[in-house]
Amino acid sequence: MNIELHWIASGIILLLVIIFACSAIRIFREYERGVVFTLGRFQQVKGPGLVIIIPLIQQVVRVDLRTVVLEVPTQDVISRDNVSVKVSAVVYLQVVDPQKAIIQVVDYLNATSQLAQTMLRSVLGKHQLDDMLAERERLNMDIQQALDAQTDSWGIKVANVEIKQVDLTESMIRAIARQAEAERERRAKVIHAEGELQASEKLFQAAKILAQQPQAIQLRYLETLTVIGADKNTTIVFPLPLDLLAPFLEKLK
Repeated sequence: MNIELHWIASGIILLLVIIFACSAIRIFREYERGVVFTLGRFQQVKGPGLVIIIPLIQQVVRVDLRTVVLEVPTQDVISRDNVSVKVSAVVYLQVVDPQKAIIQVVDYLNATSQLAQTMLRSVLGKHQLDDMLAERERLNMDIQQALDAQTDSWGIKVANVEIKQVDLTESMIRAIARQAEAERERRAKVIHAEGELQASEKLFQAAKILAQQPQAIQLRYLETLTVIGADKNTTIVFPLPLDLLAPFLEKLK
């Protein structure tokens, strides 16, 4: 009987030792760190590899150091020129200080997501709609810098922010289309006016040259008759210069 109790006690002790050893051993991958607390107080950050802790006295919180892709839900943004748009974005963040990420904020992913939503509305609200559509790179940089400055105290590094999509209302899409069409018409008229100006300048220069040589004007008329004669015209109305008739009029007198 005593022998049986002895073996039972030995088995229980061995089982407790195994449980104690299993609960004391932690293995962290290369991209993981463990924030160790001793009796509730921060002690140190351990890992990667094998880490031994004291059960019931020490606790460890596992932190992933890989880059996390955080989607920012679609936000209603009112631009500086009072246009309402829906904007969605993506935030790339990484834990650079596990101690701050666990101690300074309750849930750093949720906190960063909420802060990104606020920053998205705040930064984009300072710009006009044309800037949102044409200057996304600069806006991405502005949001990233503003967000990174806030998350630095949490041990979070915001590496990049990308605006995914800017959705406009149907009425605003039609207004932008009308604006683009008007802009194209304006450019066409400006180009046409510039062409007319250049043509008038060339004609003015040609008139000055022809005015210096009267024979050149007659040759120009003859050349024009040659061009008209090449066409299949039945009736030709051509102004005859009086300079050509002057010799005949003199003889008649």
